[in-house]
Amino acid sequence: MVVELFTSQGCSSCPPADRLLQQLTGREDVLPLALHVDYWDYIGWEDTFAEPLFTARQKGYARTAGRKMIYTPQIIVMGQEDVVGAHAMDLAELIMGHMHRPAQLAITAEASAGAVQVRLRPIMLPPGVYDVQLVRYTPVHHVQIARGENAGQSLDYVNVVDGWQILGRWDGTSEASFQGVLDGDRPGAVLVQREGFGPIVGAARVSRQ
Repeated sequence: MVVELFTSQGCSSCPPADRLLQQLTGREDVLPLALHVDYWDYIGWEDTFAEPLFTARQKGYARTAGRKMIYTPQIIVMGQEDVVGAHAMDLAELIMGHMHRPAQLAITAEASAGAVQVRLRPIMLPPGVYDVQLVRYTPVHHVQIARGENAGQSLDYVNVVDGWQILGRWDGTSEASFQGVLDGDRPGAVLVQREGFGPIVGAARVSRQ
């Protein structure tokens, strides 16, 4: 279950959502990811984790859903439904709804000798083209914010995404394998997502041998 939080160190409304994401890190059945965007950097504090790639990803989700605006904090569950801010009950309902859906594919991701090997097998997968993506993240960052809307606050950020590789594309019709580089000791996860910022149909944390 992939939960993406689009957030910013320069957004005064974001700390409650950041704390909500932190609460999810103890769950084995949920993969919470923090994607820091850069469009609030102009208001006095540049987010130290922000990447234009994550802003582009959020815009891609908005286009796919027919939305004209992007905002923080925004949570997107499995590349589909969105939750405004830190609405814990709304998020819990979305997560629970996804838990009852049948698996669409089987996925394993194993790391060894600086590489990750991904194996995919379709189960109930709709026809289409899927992006196989390797995400890297840092479990905890502590930041002292000196300026901007959150000036003076000392904040913790969890599962901060700091790497994103496209391992390849898959037609979803038969078993397939992909390989990617896995340098360093940061955690990783593989996401399989319908091309064009569509639904995430499967995900797995990378296990190390």
